[in-house]
Amino acid sequence: MDRSESRLFRLLWLSVAAAVATIALKTVAYLVTGSVGLLSDALESVVNLVAAVVALGALRWASKPADEEHPHGHTKAEYFSAGAEGMMIFVAAVAIAGTAVERLLHPHPIDQVGLGLLVSTAASVLNLAVGLLLVRAGRRHRSITLEADGKHLLTDVWTSVGVVAAVGAVALTGWSQLDPLIALAVAVNIVRTGTDLIRRSGAGLMDRALDTDEQDRINEVLAAFEREGVAFHAVRTRQSGSRGFVSLHLLVPGAWTVQRGHDKAEEVEAALRTALPHITVLTHLEPIEDPVSYADTGLDRTDIPSPSGA
Repeated sequence: MDRSESRLFRLLWLSVAAAVATIALKTVAYLVTGSVGLLSDALESVVNLVAAVVALGALRWASKPADEEHPHGHTKAEYFSAGAEGMMIFVAAVAIAGTAVERLLHPHPIDQVGLGLLVSTAASVLNLAVGLLLVRAGRRHRSITLEADGKHLLTDVWTSVGVVAAVGAVALTGWSQLDPLIALAVAVNIVRTGTDLIRRSGAGLMDRALDTDEQDRINEVLAAFEREGVAFHAVRTRQSGSRGFVSLHLLVPGAWTVQRGHDKAEEVEAALRTALPHITVLTHLEPIEDPVSYADTGLDRTDIPSPSGA
């Protein structure tokens, strides 16, 4: 395990510790006040804990080196973590909504609001700090698992802000129905977050192309080589967890020796890896004058004419 991977695991363990702490604090807030809004907040923190544990397992699997069964590595395991976290968010939303509807039908007064809100606010500050740290590290290390976990914590913060405001409003107005209504709003909000995580997970499993800005950088690198009399086509990219893959056909003058063409391919691959250090580059060498070179740009190379003399 390299230094960056070790840092990712330490951050996820920090997420686990933060989830345990916030569960304890928000449970105390609920027990003190009896607020179903604060209970919904505590239930979401339970999901945070389970999600962090799942993320640890997924990241450990994703960091395994390539083997015979998985020659491209195991980085896609991160998408399963993000998808699982999205599903768990849906489960939490159902639990919160059910509790909120029951309290809406049977209103209950809230007790010791000041102490409960103080404890809940402390938990939110902890989540905010850890969430921001995880999102920034996830983007820097291109880890969807870490970024998803951080975004979930930040969603929890906004949820808590709404809950605290609502419970405070209940204490001021005496309108007990506002408490379960805010819990229902919490459920709707976290469903939106879960939907986004599942969508991103599915996009990754479907071999989504690299981001537009990364494709622009690839095109800039290739354009520089085209001024040297070579050409490119069949350029394809895909994202797999923290690693990206680029495949392309390099067309060079047919009079070049194999060695010269190979050297040029090495230059192209090195330049692309310098521009985007997280990518693996695969090149296919072809003569630029041969019509056959332009008939194999599709994924299924079934209509390629036979080479001359074959």
